[in-house]
Amino acid sequence: MIDVGLFLSYILVGVCALAAVGMPLVKAFGDPQSLKKMGMGVGVVVVVFVISYVIADGTAYKEATAGTAKMVGAGLITMYILAILAIAGIVFTEIQKMLE
Repeated sequence: MIDVGLFLSYILVGVCALAAVGMPLVKAFGDPQSLKKMGMGVGVVVVVFVISYVIADGTAYKEATAGTAKMVGAGLITMYILAILAIAGIVFTEIQKMLE
């Protein structure tokens, strides 16, 4: 019984992931301007990840390989950069609203 539930949950996660990626794409093809904006957003995230990968330290700890350590480090650095950018955007927007 547990195997069936686990299998069904994997299927549902896959369906949700496809819907989360597919629905914005379907909507974006109707509006080329939004598709351009989405592409720019994805491009910025890819550039931030590449920069993070270059910066990341590949020192392996215990069972982790150097490649795994570098990917984990790049993921963490990417998250830090994007979090800082999000917070800075919120602060900038609120300051801009106060000055209007």
